[in-house]
Amino acid sequence: MYSQDNHRTYSRPSRPARETSPSNPKNYDTRRPPEKEMVFGIRAIIEAIDAGKTIDKILLRRDMTSTIGKELLKKLMGTTTPVQKVPVEKLNQYTDKNHQGAIAFLSPIEFSNIENLVPMLFEEGKTPLLMLLDGVTDVRNFGAIARTCACAGADALIIGTHGSVAINGDAVKTSAGALYHLPVCKVDNLQNCLQYLRDSGFNVIAATEHATCDYTEVDMTAPTVIVMGSEDKGIYEANLRICSHQVRIPMSGVIESLNVSVAAGVMLYEAVRQRS
Repeated sequence: MYSQDNHRTYSRPSRPARETSPSNPKNYDTRRPPEKEMVFGIRAIIEAIDAGKTIDKILLRRDMTSTIGKELLKKLMGTTTPVQKVPVEKLNQYTDKNHQGAIAFLSPIEFSNIENLVPMLFEEGKTPLLMLLDGVTDVRNFGAIARTCACAGADALIIGTHGSVAINGDAVKTSAGALYHLPVCKVDNLQNCLQYLRDSGFNVIAATEHATCDYTEVDMTAPTVIVMGSEDKGIYEANLRICSHQVRIPMSGVIESLNVSVAAGVMLYEAVRQRS
């Protein structure tokens, strides 16, 4: 319905395979972002961090063992910035410049801390409505969900540090600028985050086609976090077990799945309907 695998989100059409060439020895499917969204070189990345730039993720050459590389990793300890170690061919697909084995991707937005945000929302007298995305990686779906969250009055959008969409200029454009106004929280561990929200008094509602309860039958007038699964793997089983409710959106047509951004909109506006 709206998750895949055991909890399917939507069926993604297959893409034609990329050709292999001497400059592209492996089949890396990489879209090259504008250079203004990237920082090349370890020293430049360290300087960007020291300057307070918000970094979405960092790619490091897999076999890097330099002292300055270790300095960068030490600087990143205790932060939520994901670091991926990749072959040099992967790095070469992002730029023709001398990247020195390191590329950082700048985020156009500042991230919020969920443990600071939740108490603030309660102190303001709000009944929070949050959206948590478990591994959504398609930038167009993410942008559409962010736009709907803003339109529906959601208080924040939560994603994981690893295995989630890159928040870049395309995401902002697809969200129609909503990401400039909607708090986005990036967390290291979705399970811990879900448990924290549940312990804080939230109804944690997972949307999955295998549920027996319809989405209109669960209370969303209390503090609520809606959990949507990824495009290919759906809601991770360990995360699903923490949710206090599992609901489904009824399907009656020949198509068995909803796009995840459409399903997220259905869930959000059910919360709006109940609260109004």
